[in-house]
Amino acid sequence: MSKNKQTTGHKAAHSSQRKKEVEARSCIRYRCGLTNTIQDVLNHRPGWVEVKDDAEWDFNWCDVGWLRENFDHSYMEEHVRICHFRNHYELTRKNLMVKNLKRYRKTLEREVGRLEAAKCDFFPRTFELPSEYHIFVEEFKKSPGNTWIMKPDGSRSEEQKDEAQVESYVAQRYIENPYLIAGRKFDLRVYVLVTSYIPLKAWLYRDGFARFSNTRFSLSSIDDQYVHLTNVAVQKTAPDYDPEKGCKWQMQQLRWYLTAKHGFETVQTLFKEIDNVFIRSLLSVQKTIINDKHCFELYGYDILLDQDLKPWLIEVNASPSLTASSQEDYDLKYRLLEDTLHIVDMEGRLTGKEKRIGGFDLMWNDGPVYTDVGLEALGSSCLVANTHLGCVNDREKQLQQLLKPFPGQKKT
Repeated sequence: MSKNKQTTGHKAAHSSQRKKEVEARSCIRYRCGLTNTIQDVLNHRPGWVEVKDDAEWDFNWCDVGWLRENFDHSYMEEHVRICHFRNHYELTRKNLMVKNLKRYRKTLEREVGRLEAAKCDFFPRTFELPSEYHIFVEEFKKSPGNTWIMKPDGSRSEEQKDEAQVESYVAQRYIENPYLIAGRKFDLRVYVLVTSYIPLKAWLYRDGFARFSNTRFSLSSIDDQYVHLTNVAVQKTAPDYDPEKGCKWQMQQLRWYLTAKHGFETVQTLFKEIDNVFIRSLLSVQKTIINDKHCFELYGYDILLDQDLKPWLIEVNASPSLTASSQEDYDLKYRLLEDTLHIVDMEGRLTGKEKRIGGFDLMWNDGPVYTDVGLEALGSSCLVANTHLGCVNDREKQLQQLLKPFPGQKKT
């Protein structure tokens, strides 16, 4: 929170204003509440210096607990950035995510029509317990053969709760026909960065991964967590888990596999539908999240595919794991976090008009974003979405062309 910052009577352009702020500070002071990959990325960033405890900071990568206790009591100057929105839990708590999506779907149906509302049918039937217990029982009776999964809604970790209060759960219809590869279930972890909710500005990362269960899928062993849960934390405790092989595929590998099996067009349609999940879920909380120019958020989306190649939104994480399970995983997360810092742009090196920064592509900027490349060559006026999940990530080359070197650093 720099005291040297000069204020002017009128607002200057994005990059020149930020440049003045950077020049007014000899370094960027950061605070980091985590001890994993993000700490390494921040340590290696030229001109960034770590500060401890109560010292003033310009950038804070905090956990949600710190945010809950300190955000409302912190004065932040113009240039300061922090890695969560104040009420991020409207999207990242399971019960609130579903509540917001249901409300958004009803609004679309009323204002636009059923066809548009149907574009929100990407989350399984979900009920909050105990508050919706009676409705859940009715639904349960209607389809007695179906499997339901119970999950804590996350509220205890998000807000201070009276110990005597009943813990809330969500009951969610279990996807019984997941898409399998070599007989194993998997889900996708995809990264979306939001730098503003009003207007909504969201970036999609090209890399991500599929997390596989260690054991072949079967509904007859419904109580076997190694069959049904894809979390690495669970899978690595399996007796036959091989840490060298792990349980992950890179997103590019998955996209190649699906394209070889189902064809280019089918997979293109699938990935468009996955883009739709990101956009609709963010729009569903756009008016609910407290927008703040100091805030940004890197979300970890968990998506499950069924046998019909339909994507289902399982949950959204406000603090996706940044701890690496292998060297490949570390490299992916390091690149992801480095590019996140490029977009947050504490150094003032961007114009604000970029559509791609490293491995991130601008997906939504107060409306859909379309790619500039290849339309003339195609001789077509059709618009192509500026999203490239699972495509080549030639980020080093792109960043060299895009970014000026850091102060005092020679361009390589």
